[in-house]
Amino acid sequence: MSELRKRGAGGDHETANLIDKDVDGEDRFAELDLRTDSDIPEVVPPTDRTPEIFKKALSGLSSRWKNWWIRGILTLAMITAFALIIYMGSFMLMLLVMSIQVKCFHEIITIGYRVYRSYELPWFRTLSWYFLLCVNYFFYGETVADYFATFVQRREQLQFLIRYHRFISFTLYLAGFCLFVLSLVKRHYRLQFYMFAWSHVTLLIIVTQSHLVIQNLFEGMIWFLVPISSVVCNDIAAYIFGFFFGRTPLIKVATLLAQYQYFVCPVEYNSETNRFVTECEPSELFQLQKYSIPPLLQVVLGRETVNLCPFQMHSIALSTFASLIGPFGGFFASGFKRAFKIKDFADTIPGHGGIMDRCDCQYLMSTFVHVYITSFIRGPNPSKLLKQLLVLQPEQQLNVYKTLKTHLIEKGILQPSLRG
Repeated sequence: MSELRKRGAGGDHETANLIDKDVDGEDRFAELDLRTDSDIPEVVPPTDRTPEIFKKALSGLSSRWKNWWIRGILTLAMITAFALIIYMGSFMLMLLVMSIQVKCFHEIITIGYRVYRSYELPWFRTLSWYFLLCVNYFFYGETVADYFATFVQRREQLQFLIRYHRFISFTLYLAGFCLFVLSLVKRHYRLQFYMFAWSHVTLLIIVTQSHLVIQNLFEGMIWFLVPISSVVCNDIAAYIFGFFFGRTPLIKVATLLAQYQYFVCPVEYNSETNRFVTECEPSELFQLQKYSIPPLLQVVLGRETVNLCPFQMHSIALSTFASLIGPFGGFFASGFKRAFKIKDFADTIPGHGGIMDRCDCQYLMSTFVHVYITSFIRGPNPSKLLKQLLVLQPEQQLNVYKTLKTHLIEKGILQPSLRG
């Protein structure tokens, strides 16, 4: 290469120019894949989607107070809509979680698409949404197999899908993986793998944690509402909710919810009525119990005992996490937005930004709640175990029966049967 350059410098200018052009071309493509943060193109700023009626009514106010009123009004509207969805039941809450998940995924993927829009990567958007469908098919299929075994058992067309669910899910993902490899374009390899990773990290953060939200909801609506309220009281509440209801401690809200079966009972599907039900005898977790106060605190409080339901103690742990660790989800989202020079993820909600701007702390909180439930709350579920036993073959059910009977006899719970 150096010899050719010397020859070009000595007189063969055409050869030198061709070589320089080829080398410069390679360098140019290399630079495209190794851009610094300062080279990232500006994302198109979001449009102002504030309703005209608000603009006219608040036209005389400064931008600061105008944003305060818009944000406050829409916050109250969202709280009202959320309360209505809670009233409509668990199924509607599941649809809400799924809708929020899809919108959050769209907002993050759109940022990636806009940042790298000049490359016109083939199939990027299509494959991103395809992978979203694959991951949701896997997670929701697992939920159906786990919680609706009786319902599936009665429908032959679903039995095949449930039996081979993981294999079907893997096959669907594998098809997307092969399509991605086939879509690779020379000189854009590194960037395409960046975007492949972008999509998968987004799926990990959004879809996986949305699935955990659904799992928390099945444990009882209170495990869904109290964590959300905790984050709201540390986020939106400081802006609007705290202005009106700031004197209502969260622990009192938890106590109020614990009094109703609708909030504390696990969500179960009734195959006879084809609907979700929340009816049960509340566990000890939600019943008042008497606790002795440590001697040092007895002097201060002037009493020896206190009546609390155990969930109130757990709500302290949830609110502590929401106050100390939950905000790091917001810090993470803020760092992400600064990295790509944007103020909000989207402009879906005037005064608030995108859906992801409102859920950045919620997803981290939902993961903690799921881990907390599995570690300190959830025990063996007889109802869930019975559903799984009913799916077994008759021979397998007899083996389980014989093993259980032998175990109960050995423990002295059952008397051995007389044999003639």
